[in-house]
Amino acid sequence: MFKFCMTGLGALALAGVVGFAPAPGAAQDREGWPDSIMVGTASQGGTFFIYGAGWAGMIQEMLGVPSSSEVTGGPVQNLALTQTNDVQMAMTTMGPAREAWDGISPIMPGVEMRDIRATFPMYQTPFHGAALASSGITSVSDLDGKTVGNGPRGGTCGTYWPRFYDALGIETNDQFGGASDLGGQLGDGLIDAFSFCAGLPIAVYSEIEAQQNINFYAFTEEEQATLIEQFPVSAYEIPAGTYSTQTEPMHSVAMWNFGIAHKDMPQSFVYEVMKVVLDNHDRMMQIHQAAAETLPENWVHNTFLPFHPGAVQYYKEKGFDIPAELIPDDYQE
Repeated sequence: MFKFCMTGLGALALAGVVGFAPAPGAAQDREGWPDSIMVGTASQGGTFFIYGAGWAGMIQEMLGVPSSSEVTGGPVQNLALTQTNDVQMAMTTMGPAREAWDGISPIMPGVEMRDIRATFPMYQTPFHGAALASSGITSVSDLDGKTVGNGPRGGTCGTYWPRFYDALGIETNDQFGGASDLGGQLGDGLIDAFSFCAGLPIAVYSEIEAQQNINFYAFTEEEQATLIEQFPVSAYEIPAGTYSTQTEPMHSVAMWNFGIAHKDMPQSFVYEVMKVVLDNHDRMMQIHQAAAETLPENWVHNTFLPFHPGAVQYYKEKGFDIPAELIPDDYQE
């Protein structure tokens, strides 16, 4: 029986959530600050879960505000949870965010989620998959007729992988679930393949690779071009050596991820959260390697979702010229 266990950076991030001692933050104005916050992440075994648990722990440590990470279905569900203020901060991918803003989210169809604000850039999420070597699966086209896990229904992966299969003319028996659960099913031979998307390297893939012989797959250049034409994705190359047995780079597609917050979160609090995440790059890199792209200048990859006033304050202080259409009416100098 394959068992998923969190080790390495994932364990470090989780230890940070429960082990940080609250310390007073440097904020000048704490009026209206929350007594505690909930951060929406994703399923265990995915990068969102590790990354989110880590920066929630940093908020608690550096600002003295109790912060916990909530296991969720991922970016699509996080948008709905933030819209309804069931979580105060979360993480999402910009493809689902565009659909939520426009009122075509599969979770809340017809509801324009206009209470969501962008905060900090996270990293790009490339799409790729893994299968046991014994399956003979080495490409996306090999998935035709196979049973494939695609991540949670409320996540970016579970939303877009089935759309990708349709666009590429591939028929699959789609299964959905958390990353660690689907990783266990793959290791036990209950599914033929596991297609996912997350910051690199994906923890659950590394866990499986350490125990069994697996093949990684992504897209051909032709498949990549088809997806770029039809979906809000960009070309991405997964470097050779991302996983210990991966000797060749893989053609993929990717979406940017951003932190989000409910619009009613105090400007001064979100400003301090921006400083915690973006002014402590070395600490973020200790949480997950994907944080290499968590840099202030990557704010430019958000082109439609208004930034939270606290985020605008931070970017302006750093000298960035935020377009007027991305500055909300309640921003205060």
